[in-house]
Amino acid sequence: MQDDERQRLAADQPAFAHFLGIRVMSADPDEVVAEMTATAELSNRNGVLHGGAIMGFADNLGGTAATLNLGSGQATTTLESKTNFLRPIRIGDVAHGRCIALHKGRTTMIWQTTISRADGKVAAIVTQTQMVMEWHDAGATRSQGAVT
Repeated sequence: MQDDERQRLAADQPAFAHFLGIRVMSADPDEVVAEMTATAELSNRNGVLHGGAIMGFADNLGGTAATLNLGSGQATTTLESKTNFLRPIRIGDVAHGRCIALHKGRTTMIWQTTISRADGKVAAIVTQTQMVMEWHDAGATRSQGAVT
């Protein structure tokens, strides 16, 4: 995959990423860096960024990073994700995410995303496993007798 195609893939974020307000700052096959503003729409009842929004932010970065390492006809999906929440991110603050490769194998990849607050303190660390799979048209899969 050429670098210009990687940059296009990194910039072409799904609707959920846009809903969360994720802004990709840089992306290459070994690291994706992004930021997300903690808004009232993404808060929990305590007035801080909801844990689900944090996990969604990290999952999107890991999925983006894995996508930048895929071959033609391949796709990725999250197999496992583990989050350690260390500090809250207050509404109005900007969460910074840095996703790095821990393992890039033929069938799985492991990514670690560190999410920091604007003051530089780590708010969460997320480790996720991405599965690499061959991706076929759903109609073609059904005609081959696969259960969907």
